[in-house]
This record gives sequence, C-alpha cells and structure tokens, in this order.
Amino acid sequence: MQARVDKVRAQLAKAGVVPGSRVVLALPNVVATVVAWLAVQSLGATSVELDREWSERALAEAVRQARPSLALISGRDARKWLALPVARLLVVHPAQPLRAMRAVLGERYAGWISEEGHTEYAGEGPPERVPDVAQVVFTSGSTSTPRGVLQTTQNLCASTDGVVAFLQLAAADRAMLVLPLFYVYGKSVLLSHLRVGGSVFMDHRSMYPRLVMAAIGEQRCTNFAGVPLTFESLRRRVDLSQIDHSSLRFVTQAGGAMQPDTIAWARAAFAPAHLFVMYGQTEATSRLSFLPPALAAEKRGSVGRGMPGVELQVVDESGEKVAAGVEGHLVARGDVIMRGYLDAPEETARVLRDGWLWTGDLATRDADGFVFLTGRAKHVLKLGGHRVAPAELERALTSRAGVREAVVVGAPDGLEGEVAIAFVISDDTQLDSGALLKHCRALLPAPRVPRRVVLVPDFPRSTSGKVLVGELQRRAAELHSPEIP
Repeated sequence: MQARVDKVRAQLAKAGVVPGSRVVLALPNVVATVVAWLAVQSLGATSVELDREWSERALAEAVRQARPSLALISGRDARKWLALPVARLLVVHPAQPLRAMRAVLGERYAGWISEEGHTEYAGEGPPERVPDVAQVVFTSGSTSTPRGVLQTTQNLCASTDGVVAFLQLAAADRAMLVLPLFYVYGKSVLLSHLRVGGSVFMDHRSMYPRLVMAAIGEQRCTNFAGVPLTFESLRRRVDLSQIDHSSLRFVTQAGGAMQPDTIAWARAAFAPAHLFVMYGQTEATSRLSFLPPALAAEKRGSVGRGMPGVELQVVDESGEKVAAGVEGHLVARGDVIMRGYLDAPEETARVLRDGWLWTGDLATRDADGFVFLTGRAKHVLKLGGHRVAPAELERALTSRAGVREAVVVGAPDGLEGEVAIAFVISDDTQLDSGALLKHCRALLPAPRVPRRVVLVPDFPRSTSGKVLVGELQRRAAELHSPEIP
C-alpha cells in the first residue's frame, strides 16, 4: 500500500498539486480512493470530498466554493466533468483508458490510476508533508447553500483516537464497510482501522444486503457500520439467523435516529455482537457520543455521553448550563470540532461560540450526564443520514416556471427515518406533481429529491401571514404513513 501511495503522490505532484492545494475526490469505494486520499494528505494538500452521483449543478456549486486545482474522477463520469471548472482531471479506471479517454478530456487529462491504486508513473515525489486542513466535506447545515466543513489533521486524529478508544479497536479487527468514503461516518471507519493496523473490506453490494451479510462471515469481519436505513433494510429483507455472522464483535449505528423497535431488533439479531448507538455531525469530524451497550436498557433512547476527548452540555439561549431534565441546546467542544465553514465567517460564528459547537439539536441530560435528543432548534431535514436545509429543496422547486411558492417539510418514515414532502402553490394549472419531481431530479442529488409533491391552493398561515409549518408537518405525516412491521 505504501508503495502505491508514494507513486500516486509523485503523480499528483507532477500534475501541479502542492502543499495547500485542494484536490477533489469524487470516486466510488475502491482501493484507489484510499490510496489517493493518503497521497493527497502526504503532499500537505486538502481533499475535497464529493459524492460522484451528485447532479452536475450540485457538483458545480461545490467546485465553485472549493476552487480545486485537480479532481480525481471515475472514468465513467468523465463527460459530466467536462462541464465543470476544474483545470486538470486524473482518471480512476479499471483498466488503462484507450486513446478515446485522452481525446475526450484533451489538455485537462492528467493521467490514469487503476481502481487498485496502481499507476505507471515512475517519478519521485516530494517529501511527505502534513496538511493543516486535511479535508473539506460539504453539508447543508441550516442554510440553503451547502457549506464546506474544514476538518483539520488535528480534528481527524482526535476523532480517530476517540473512536479507537471507545470501540477498543485492535489490529485483529476487520470492518465490513458499505458506507461511502466521502461520508464522515465511512471515513471514520477507515481511519480508525488504519490507526490500529486493522483492515477494511469494502463491499459495493448494499442493494443486496443478504450478500453483504454473507460476506461478513466469509471475510471474518469483526464489525459492521450502518445508518438507520441500513438496519431497516436488513430487518425487512434478511433472516440473520440463517447467516453466519459469528465473527462480529460489535455493530455501530449513526446517521440519524433509529426506530426504537429496530434498535431492539438489531441488538437481538446480531447478538452476541454488541450494538453501539452513536451520535455525531460533520462539523464534529464524525462522532460526538456513544451509548455503552451495557447501558442500553437502563438508558433507552439516549445517544450516550461524549466520547473520549469530547465534552457535551445542554444550555439555554445565553449559553448557561441548564438543570438535568430541562430541554436546551446541545453544545460540544473538543479537538474534534471543525475549523469552520469554507469562506463563510458569519455562518461559522453562528455555530462556533466561545469554543463550543452549537449542534442545532435540542436535548436533555439526565443526572448521570446521558444525552437524550428531543428535536431540532431549526427546521432541518435528515435525509439519508445527512442534514439538509429545506430551503435548498424549495429553491429547486421555485426555479420551475409556474411555481409561486414551495414549502418542504419532513415526514416520519419507518424505513428511512425521515422523508421530504413538498407543498407547492402553482400559477400554472397544467403543472402536475410528476413534472415537478422530474424537475427536482435534474437539479438535486437523488437522496434530496422530495418523496412527494402536493399541489395546494394556499398554505395554512397565521394572522400575520406566516406559514404554519407545524400544520404542514402534521399533514405530511398523514399523507406519508407507511406501515412498520
């Protein structure tokens, strides 16, 4: 692995990457993604983590903010990236591209890396450097514009060491990873295992959960990480009693609140492996808290206490600590907390106050310091494990001719935790929900497309004309009420 990293580091340097450069990684979970990330870090450069399946518009906005000098892309996505303002493109491909690839990219073609991380480049790279800002990870936060979260090398080291400590990871551990590496949860699984000399088996078959579960036994994986949707899918589609998963030591869950009955199912189905319920944010690099499995029954519904190196408090509007059992704002501090948002000083100042990260979540703490989430301080959706501002979806809808107003709210979903429901007022009597959904699919990443669009003559409003979002949330819950087994 080190030899591959060294060669790719040299290739990146030849392509113009220097300490402080920003390099986009928009790749699937393959070995080359790991090699490239390590090579970028060893140059003292910053990786910009992007989902390759984002729409061209979403990618363009991230590129506009990040201003990268080079992007590592999948050969399958080459034509999409032609429209994006990145000077050089380094292609990851199963086999060396034909002349057609060079012809498509022209002068922007910066070379080729195999999916296993091999390259034909034989030059020597510069000495290794440690970057200050290690990576930029995009999140919507509470605004309509995605924000680039600046995560430093210190952040990643603190987060990794904390996870290693509470999971008690060792060199013998091997993770089954189905989460994408651009997602902080997936990256945390990778880095924590690299930290202790363990291993990670990356499986691309998340659409076939039974095969993934079978591979756990075949690969003798000791742990498995998932978001609520992962476990809901397993619960509905896989009989774990018929599959050997005896190698598992523990299972972890984060990325949003999981249904209590699904938590109970997972604890029983994966036994004797322990289930760790965790809580985190992109702004906190990855994890903030965990619930020790031994206290699962006693502290049912809790996301636990701060992980090693993290302090959690529940405070009032002025930042004063509130008493046990009193609802307040959940704040956190420690070396895991981000540097700030990319080129967004006002938004940074809003969430980072006197050394504390204001998470945007409301919570209570019990007398033992265990945290129980109670809601959001602002209306933010949790779609596919990611926080998404409704304004982002509303902006996409109102960009369609004929749409006068749009309000997007969340509805509880037994499988995904929460889905987006859009209410739209239109001046075009010919416009229907199907056309609006098609419009959204062209502008938004697939996980952010509303599950349903409802055309209405008007919104419920207060006497001052303010939209009563709570009323729309109740209506959305009635319209979307899937059965939970």
